[in-house]
Amino acid sequence: MTAKWSTTARRAILPIFDKIIAHPFITELMDGTLPKEKFLFYLRQDAIYLADFGRTLAGIASKCQKPEHVSAFLSFAGDTMEVEKALHKAYLGSLENLPPISPTCLLYTSFMLRQLAVDSLKVAVATVLPCFWIYKAVGDHILAGEIAPGNPYQSWIDTYGGVEYGQAVTRALAIGDEMAAHTNEAGRREMTEAFVVCSRMEWMFWDSAYKLEKWDI
Repeated sequence: MTAKWSTTARRAILPIFDKIIAHPFITELMDGTLPKEKFLFYLRQDAIYLADFGRTLAGIASKCQKPEHVSAFLSFAGDTMEVEKALHKAYLGSLENLPPISPTCLLYTSFMLRQLAVDSLKVAVATVLPCFWIYKAVGDHILAGEIAPGNPYQSWIDTYGGVEYGQAVTRALAIGDEMAAHTNEAGRREMTEAFVVCSRMEWMFWDSAYKLEKWDI
């Protein structure tokens, strides 16, 4: 029996995922030693990212033909986004006066919006799936380890390791698998390539926060 596309795609990014969970941003977030300045940098850039991520999800919904896919992506663009925005507000207090977009955040959001604008629907879906799956996998990885008591980032950890978020991830991956099943091998390769590129950018996003990335000019 041929493996599901999502299984193949996740296997393709295992070396990237291993580097993500080994990154000091994640290991220090897990043990509660991550400097607050780096976490807040990440959250502010993530708030900027989520605005375009939401636009991409809504754009995907507008292109879907199946009512259940439309409903799912509208839900992703609404309910899931509200949960994450509430998390940002809990730590930041306000989403006003956000800093300029970082180079990595600009690269990531521009790529997503480009795929939505010029590529096929299935590739656009594959482009957003790393954000879904990697955050869930990172949350599960942290929860499976030893979290320091009184970890200041516990709310973030609980959000992405939670059951409700896991259900959204499962639904999103299932839609990707359904679209992959109705295309040819070349189409599935295109989906996997987009999945891999955005997985790399997930690593870059955390790395940019850890380095407090700035424009060099």
